[in-house]
Amino acid sequence: MKVGAHVSTVGGVDKAIDRAQEMGAEAIQIFISSPRGWAFKPIPKTVAAAFGEKAASAGIGPIFFHGIYLVSLGAPTEENLAKSVQALTGYMRAAEGLGVAGVIFHTGSHRGVGFDGVFDQAVRAMDQVLKASPENVWLTIENSAGMGDHIGSKFQEIGQLMKALASPNVKVCLDTQHLFAAGYDIIHKESLERVMEEFDREIGLSNLVAVHANDSKTPFGSAVDRHENIGEGHMGLDGFRVIMGHPAFKDVPFLLEVPGMEGNGPDRANVDILKGLRAEVGL
Repeated sequence: MKVGAHVSTVGGVDKAIDRAQEMGAEAIQIFISSPRGWAFKPIPKTVAAAFGEKAASAGIGPIFFHGIYLVSLGAPTEENLAKSVQALTGYMRAAEGLGVAGVIFHTGSHRGVGFDGVFDQAVRAMDQVLKASPENVWLTIENSAGMGDHIGSKFQEIGQLMKALASPNVKVCLDTQHLFAAGYDIIHKESLERVMEEFDREIGLSNLVAVHANDSKTPFGSAVDRHENIGEGHMGLDGFRVIMGHPAFKDVPFLLEVPGMEGNGPDRANVDILKGLRAEVGL
C-alpha cells in the first residue's frame, strides 16, 4: 500500500513530483487542466518525457489523473455529453504519454431521471471514450457520495456499467468519505467485511485500483460530499485503522484529497498520519 496525495501542477506538470517529494507522497494524482473548464492543451512530448523520467527517478507511482469536474455521463444535452467524452478522451491520451496509470472521474448526475434513465447513454459515452483511448490506460470510475442525483453511489450501479462495457480497462477508485456518506459502514471491522464482500460481488476486488483517503466533515449516511483531514472527521483514526487493515486494500494506493492542516490541500502531516496507521496495521 502506497500513501500519496493529489498534488498541484502549478508552474509545470513536473512540479507535481517536487511537491510530492516535499510531503513524502509515494504516489500522486494530478489535474492537467483546469478542473472547472473544458479547455485542454495536449502536453508536449518533451515535457511528458521529462515528467516520466523525474517520476521514475523519485520512485513515485502509480500516478493518476483526475478528470475535470464538468464531466457528466447523464448530461441532458448531446453537446455536453460530447464535451464529456472529449474531455475524458483527451485525458486518457495524455495519460499514456506521461506513463499515467489511469484517469479517475466523477460520473455526474442523472438530473432527476434516475439511473435507469441515463444508463444506456452513460454506457454509450464510456464506450466512445474507450474506443478512442490507449489500451494501457484505465478509465476509472469514482464512487459518489449520493448527493443530489449523482450516479454511482451504489456498487450495484457501478457494477452494471462495468458489466455492460465488459472492458478490462474500466476500473474503480473508492473514495472513503463518499462511501461513508453514501451509507456504507466502513469504519467497523465486521461491517467493512460485508461492504467489501458486496463490492467483490458487484464489481470485483481485482478492479479496485485506487483509494481516495478522506475523513468526513459530515455524519454517516449524510449523502454530502465534504472531505476532512485524517482523524479530524466523523470517521476518525480508528476508522482508518480498520480500513487500512483490510486485505482488499493491501496493494492499493491511498491518495489524499483532504483540506490540509493549513487549508492548502494535502500535506505532509496527513501523509505522515496515514503512514503511521499503515505501520500500525503491519503493512
